[in-house]
Amino acid sequence: MSTEPIRLGIVGLGAMGRRVLEVGLDHPRYAVTHAADLDPTTVARLQAAHPSVLFSTTPADVLEADVDAVYVATPPATHAALVVPALEGGKAVFCEKPLAVSAADAEAMMSASAGRPTAVNFALSDRLATRYVEQALADGLVGDVLGVEIRLHFPVWPRKFQADATWVAGREQGGFVREVFSHFAYLTDRLLGPLSVVQTRLDHRDGASEASAYGLMLAGDVPVVLTGSAGAPGPTTYEWILRGSGRSFLLRDWRELFVAEGHEWVPVELAGEEGSEYSRLSLFADLIAGRPSPELADFAAAQRVQRVVESFHEQR
Repeated sequence: MSTEPIRLGIVGLGAMGRRVLEVGLDHPRYAVTHAADLDPTTVARLQAAHPSVLFSTTPADVLEADVDAVYVATPPATHAALVVPALEGGKAVFCEKPLAVSAADAEAMMSASAGRPTAVNFALSDRLATRYVEQALADGLVGDVLGVEIRLHFPVWPRKFQADATWVAGREQGGFVREVFSHFAYLTDRLLGPLSVVQTRLDHRDGASEASAYGLMLAGDVPVVLTGSAGAPGPTTYEWILRGSGRSFLLRDWRELFVAEGHEWVPVELAGEEGSEYSRLSLFADLIAGRPSPELADFAAAQRVQRVVESFHEQR
């Protein structure tokens, strides 16, 4: 096994790109050598803070650089134009979710990915809660799966950490169905199998992204229901509920897991590594070394999620 660090380039230095930059710089299996963003102010600020990295306002400078892997953290409509040439240039690619907006872009990325290490950064792919529920299902503790409920609410959209990403507020690439529901669609696909869409509805206000969303899907014969809203009073809500005849599970706020065997939710004490950009970069390094893991989402899973997510927008 090679002991040389993986030379990593980053395209897109918004919230997620900056996070991976910081994590990658501290990760012993990586050497972040190149990074690019279209905003010259962002580039200048980060160049001053990290002089060992070659920064640019031209993404091609990363795609054409002598790097082993590229992390793509740009708006989803731009993914294919960056991912495909990176793959064709012989690089491994770790891409932000959602994989794409259009079916044609997703298919182009899938075709280019053949034989190359590729992954998508779904935050729930290696979380302790995901692994715990997955094991409970495998052990038969859930019993018959009766349904899944996904509940999302955002009093303000975009969320504060994404306020500078204007595209997140728009219909064409943004909205909470793409940005947040996609994570829980992935989780459901991972644990119960691919989703088929029965009915969807999106409501918009003032030409912006969705104000409310409803979806009825099936994972096999298990009903999966999404209810989501943005722009109304009330606390921010991230909830995924698995209803079983033996046990039910509630995942709240990405990390908090509860179990019910009777009438009350009881916290589950989770022990071990939580799951983070650091751990997913480790899994991506393993993938590059030829050791894939089910705890890292691949392009095929991301394409299935993309189809479900975009079915909401096709009904508008």
